Amino acid sequence: MRYTSRERLIRTLNHQDPGKVVMDLGSTAITGINANALVRLREALGLEKRTIKIDEPLQLLGMVEDDLRQALGVDVVGVTSNVTLFGFENRNWKPWVLQSGLPVLVPGDFNTTVDAAGNTYLYPQGDTTVPPSGVMPKNGFFFDNIVRGESSFDNEDASAREDFKDDFGLLTDEQLRRIEKTCREYTENTDYGIIGGGALAGLGDFASIPGPNVKHPKGIRDVTEFMMAHHLMPEYIHELFEMQLEIGIKNAALFHQAVGERIQAIQISGTDFGMQTGPYMAVDSYREFYKPYHKKINDWVHRHTQWKTFFHSCGSVAAFLPDFYEAGIDILNPVQTSAEGMDAAWLKQNWGDKFVFWGGSINTQSTMPFGTPEEVYREATERLNIFAPGGGFVFNAVHNIQGQTPTENMVAFFRALKDYNAAR
Repeated sequence: MRYTSRERLIRTLNHQDPGKVVMDLGSTAITGINANALVRLREALGLEKRTIKIDEPLQLLGMVEDDLRQALGVDVVGVTSNVTLFGFENRNWKPWVLQSGLPVLVPGDFNTTVDAAGNTYLYPQGDTTVPPSGVMPKNGFFFDNIVRGESSFDNEDASAREDFKDDFGLLTDEQLRRIEKTCREYTENTDYGIIGGGALAGLGDFASIPGPNVKHPKGIRDVTEFMMAHHLMPEYIHELFEMQLEIGIKNAALFHQAVGERIQAIQISGTDFGMQTGPYMAVDSYREFYKPYHKKINDWVHRHTQWKTFFHSCGSVAAFLPDFYEAGIDILNPVQTSAEGMDAAWLKQNWGDKFVFWGGSINTQSTMPFGTPEEVYREATERLNIFAPGGGFVFNAVHNIQGQTPTENMVAFFRALKDYNAAR
């Protein structure tokens, strides 16, 4: 039977055979493509030459537009508040030039300065009168957060709610109207599957802890100190996560009022729990500090909607899988199969009926940027043969496609899926 993209995504999320494998590129900030790679991919596909828009400034991701989706057969689009990690919206586009020399378009409040050493600085909410919150080294490929704020270890009266009150907020009426309008247009005018984005409860996410969107961050903002605080100031961490959970559930309710059941999944978290060689925290720490909050928001989503919950975590997370499942996580991304204990066949055999694997199709640290096109094609095909049978798999690279990825490797990657689906 022939299904639409949306129908195939629904079947995939319910662990049913979708016929052709669902593919994602660019529906979220962790399933996208760097602008330098995107412009070359478009050229290789013979698409109209366009100035790429940067819609995720931290990683300098390029906006995936509809002509590229159609050319590749992308099945999924994303709907978000349109606000970046740096606190400004993707609108009022203006010209800018990447360090590679590529001309691009950036949001109007994407304001930068360059120091004598060639380092580029980006500012929270576009306000250049306050200290910058992001820096890209000379010849760099993306921005890094700048740690600001002060440790509260010596402050007995430290309040996470006070320190982080400006970091997280409720969706505004304007944002909700835009979300509703965009989602309705996708639903009525296309057959794409739809995922809601924005990491509603990204507890402890290293990308947000430094407060890149906050003009004057307070409290524990250094990632190392933040992890130490789990043991030195556990009540501080719980207070922060309780606040994030409250706001996350309220935003989930607002999102649902705006889109109803027109989306199929919602991104809840982008927090990383794994390193290359294993977990970066003890399982007991996850159970104490994260699992209760993850379960509460997942339970809310499952009680009040038909959506599936999408969680991103890089690295080796095999040790957490039983707890992830008990917490109600439906979708795992990016499925870093190169990490310790994350063998693709083992994941499919032991967890393929419990989680949807959204990613895992190619190693973006080695094979994709440094392999030959033949190696890329072979690895992507091997992953398809492992993950695809029976559904529960969305074809996507392990995290975003990096800027220096050879064009021929990107073409080989997407050709692997086209050939696999053609043979079905």
